[in-house]
Amino acid sequence: MRYKLILLLFAMLFGNIAFAQKQELKNIILDTDIGPDYDDVGAMAILHALADNGECKILATIASNKHRFAAPTLSVLNTYFKRPGVPVGVVRGEAVNLPSWQKWDSLIVARYPHKIKSNDEAQDATTLYRKILAAQPDQSVTIVTIGFMTNMANLLQSKPDNISALDGKALIKKKVKLLVSMAGCFNNEMGTFKEFNVKMDSVSSKIAFNNWPSPIVLSGFEIGAKIHTGLPIATDQFITSSPVKDVFQKSMPLDPNDAKGRMSWDETAVLVAVRGFEKYFDVIKGKMICNADGSNLWDKNGTKDYYLVQKMPISEIEEVLNKLIMHQPRAGK
Repeated sequence: MRYKLILLLFAMLFGNIAFAQKQELKNIILDTDIGPDYDDVGAMAILHALADNGECKILATIASNKHRFAAPTLSVLNTYFKRPGVPVGVVRGEAVNLPSWQKWDSLIVARYPHKIKSNDEAQDATTLYRKILAAQPDQSVTIVTIGFMTNMANLLQSKPDNISALDGKALIKKKVKLLVSMAGCFNNEMGTFKEFNVKMDSVSSKIAFNNWPSPIVLSGFEIGAKIHTGLPIATDQFITSSPVKDVFQKSMPLDPNDAKGRMSWDETAVLVAVRGFEKYFDVIKGKMICNADGSNLWDKNGTKDYYLVQKMPISEIEEVLNKLIMHQPRAGK
């Protein structure tokens, strides 16, 4: 009898441990300017790879760019990775509208299956954020932004509605554990550099970074600029019928700077959002200060924000990212 009781206690203990480990799965909302640059595609490949690994759950993929291929492109990638049901949102109203510089988005939209054929078929970004956040446990959601801060500002300024009695800021404070952003530049050598994601909608950037209630981790321009990825998948002979490969294969030859791979701004943000920074980067604590012209400063006396500092050798982190980018969808998933 005592032996059976001990076995039962062990079963309960290990069952609780397994349950706790399962609960550590990161709930991720990806907010992307999908289109202008193609590191967003690498970032989405990494996110789906980590989801296939059981490290995260993708709650939604949401566009901060209102270009006409934004929602169809997200739908292509979600469908390719066997998650066609992941909710897709698109920014409405006044917002940045930028096409792909290398025309890769129209290529994969024409070539690969997808359910959402236009932005009109996607959900309104702010409404989708409110629906998802309201339905999640408190302090359980990580938002990772790899584009403009338009949706973050709109969410912050949203009013109570039939979805939630909370306004946007209160809803974020209640539900969002962490915001990870590829935004800004924290290299003094760059001077008053205006990072693309911040400056393209500097009004929203200022609103978002000045008022965001949860902790923020920032992957600055200087981090991704040194890390190059995509060459292995672009040159792989065995991966076929892959929109990820098609994008890198088409785009890399069009820029001499990409001969050894594309600079990997967005990939670093997604990696940190899911796995944390500790293994890959150090951080500096302070407060992100966004200026009206799109430049940024850093207040060393702040206590809520952090920016990444290189720790892992660049070649090693490139290997980590490239392996994830080359991940193929799980058969029968």
